[in-house]
Amino acid sequence: MMKRMRIIVLLSLTLALISQGYSNPAVINSRVSDSEIQSVSEALYALDSNKASPSEIIINPQILIPNSETSAKNDLSPLPLFKQVNEASLFSKPTYKAFIALLDNYERKTGTSESVSSVEVQEQEKFLMETMKNTHLGKELYSFLNSKGYYSSWDEFLEDLKMMWFGLYSRNNGKMDSSGFEHIFSGEIKNGKVSGFHNWVRFYLLEKQGLLNYYSHSFDGPWLSYPDVLGMQFMWDGYYKQVGSAIIGSSPEFDLAVYSLCYITRPGKLCRLRLGGMQLNIQTYTWDNTTYGDGKKYIASAYPATP
Repeated sequence: MMKRMRIIVLLSLTLALISQGYSNPAVINSRVSDSEIQSVSEALYALDSNKASPSEIIINPQILIPNSETSAKNDLSPLPLFKQVNEASLFSKPTYKAFIALLDNYERKTGTSESVSSVEVQEQEKFLMETMKNTHLGKELYSFLNSKGYYSSWDEFLEDLKMMWFGLYSRNNGKMDSSGFEHIFSGEIKNGKVSGFHNWVRFYLLEKQGLLNYYSHSFDGPWLSYPDVLGMQFMWDGYYKQVGSAIIGSSPEFDLAVYSLCYITRPGKLCRLRLGGMQLNIQTYTWDNTTYGDGKKYIASAYPATP
């Protein structure tokens, strides 16, 4: 009888913790081991069929600086970072098109409320469908998370991603001015400097328009093909980013998948991936001030952790 009572109490505690979403790292971590995360990240890496080939992207990183000089705001690179991008072959793909369609939906300065139209909601849903349900990479991520008990159906998975990534919260003055997607993929301006901004496509498009000036880089990953990782210094229309790390040459679905994998399984912690046999650490942060659903936390940030 006592044993049965203990089991009932443990089950009740477990259900209570699960209802809190991602707020209990001990429970989250117990579901998935580091080796399992590394294994599924290798699978996602292998399945990224929409990543750029060496002929589709040519970059010119130019000056490498030590971490001690990243705050100096010195423009040490006379040329743009992106020497060539084959837009016709890359940006015509459904996942890239769906991603780019989202980038003009945001007010970049925090403290300015975001207004989300029905068309923009449709763009969010299309992006999640194209990147997750319509790619082998996205199906692999769902299959893994489903097998570990995070989601029981595609509908549940996609709805949670929609809230996690596109749900609005306030970074400044109580205004509903931010979301995980805006912060990480599009970038924001907060307290007179660039905040977030960890995507190569966004970087390239702004650099092409003359709105972004690449200064230098303080980290270059060990990968000899794409995806690679850079930690960059740049000025975005008058606002400086001291270290903006991004996965270079990856597809939108790959970025979304690895950031989601890490946020769901290692919220607010360092997440250790393996890509092509080499380690990549992703740092995630939870938004702790407001929640959605049954106490789940919005994603505040996620990016490649560079030394």
